[in-house]
Amino acid sequence: MALYVMKFGGSSVGDTERMQRVARRVVEKQQEGHRVMVVVSAMGDTTDELIDQAKLLNPNPPLREMDMLMTTGEQISIALLAMAIDALGAKAVSYTGWQAGFRTEAEHGRARITDIKPDRVLKALEEGNIVIVAGFQGMTEDGEITTFGRGGSDTTAVALAAATGADYCEIYTDVDGIYSTDPRIVKNARKLSEISYDEMLELANLGAAVLHPRAVEYAKHNKVRLVVRSSFNYHEGTVVKEEVKMEQGVVVSGIAYDKNVARISLLGVSHVPGVLAKVFGSLAEAKIDVDIIVQSGVTDGKADFSFTVALSDCDKAVKVLEGIRGELPYENVTSKEGLVKVSIVGAGMVSHPGVAAQMFEVISKQGVNIEMVSTSEIKVSCVIDGSKLNEVVTALHTAYGLDAESTAFVGGPKDRR
Repeated sequence: MALYVMKFGGSSVGDTERMQRVARRVVEKQQEGHRVMVVVSAMGDTTDELIDQAKLLNPNPPLREMDMLMTTGEQISIALLAMAIDALGAKAVSYTGWQAGFRTEAEHGRARITDIKPDRVLKALEEGNIVIVAGFQGMTEDGEITTFGRGGSDTTAVALAAATGADYCEIYTDVDGIYSTDPRIVKNARKLSEISYDEMLELANLGAAVLHPRAVEYAKHNKVRLVVRSSFNYHEGTVVKEEVKMEQGVVVSGIAYDKNVARISLLGVSHVPGVLAKVFGSLAEAKIDVDIIVQSGVTDGKADFSFTVALSDCDKAVKVLEGIRGELPYENVTSKEGLVKVSIVGAGMVSHPGVAAQMFEVISKQGVNIEMVSTSEIKVSCVIDGSKLNEVVTALHTAYGLDAESTAFVGGPKDRR
C-alpha cells in the first residue's frame, strides 16, 4: 500500500463536472489499496476574478488583505471536493494550509515554507480518510495567513509529499506530461517519459508553466518521486527524477519561452568600481529580480549595460534607477517591451559543441535579431522580438530533432496554479 499525493490545478476542478471526475479518480486510487492526500487549487478563473474585484475597490490593495482574499478560492475547492468524495461513499476531510501544518515566513504574496507539521493529516489518514489540503497557502508563527505566489499549489503538493514520506507525488494537469515544448504552439511536440530535476528546473525557470520552479527545487532537495500526468485521461505521464537515460542523438530535451520579459538599458555610466553593486543592490532592495545582464565596451571612461526584468517589474525598476541618479550619475535609462526569451535545455549540451551556434542560425533564418544571450552548462537563452515567437519555437523544435509523429494531447485551458 503506497502513500500518494495527488495535485489538481484550477482547470482540473474548473466546474462541477470536472470536480466529480477528480473525485472519482481519487476514490479509485484509494480503492486500489493506497492512502491518498489531495492538493487542489481554486476552481478555474476564481483567483483572477478575486484579483479583479479587489482592484475595482482598491488599485493597490494591502498585501495582507489580498492573502486573506486569495486563500478563499482554495477553501471553496477543498470543501466541494470533500463533498463530492463523500457522495461516492468514501470518507474525506478537508484542511486549509495552516490546518495541515504549513508554517511560512512573514512575506505576504510570496511566502516560503519554513516548516510543516502534518500530524493532523497523518492522523486523518490513519482513520481511513482521503485528506484534501488547500494549495498555495500557509500561516506564520504569529498567525498571519500567507500565500506562496502563482504556482504555489505545486509547492504545497511536493512539500506535503516530503513531510509525510509519500511514495509518489502526482501533478495532474491538462496535458499528458512534460513536453519538449508548449504543445499549444508545436502540435507535434514530443512527450518525455522522464526528465532530470536539473533539466526540469531550467525549463520551469525559463517559462515552462507545467511545474513551478520552487516545487522542482523542493522535489530535488527531498528526492520526491514526481510524476506529471493528465487529469483528462489515464495515459502514462512524465517522471521527474535525479538522473535519466540519455536518448541516442538527442542533445536538447526541451524548448521553453517566457513572454514576461522587459529589457532595461543604463547608458553612459562611469566605469568605476562599485557601479554594478549599487545598481543591482538597489534593485534587490526593491525586490526586483534581474535575469540576463550584458555590458558593452568602455568608451571615454563610460559604459552601457542592459539587463532583463519581469515585464510587470519594468516601470518599478526604471523608477528605482531614476531614484539613484544623484548617487550614480548616468546619461540615460531606457526600457523596451514586446520581447520574449526563448531557451533550449538539455543535459546533452555539455558534451556537444556547436549547439548554441545552431540555435543562432535557426533564429537568424526566421529573420529575427538576437538582442541578448545567456548560457549555462545545460541551457542557452536568447532574448528576441516577440512578434515571431511561434515561428522561432517551431523551427528550433524541428532543428533539434524533437518533432513527434503524433499530435500532442491538450485537454483543456491551462492550469493557473
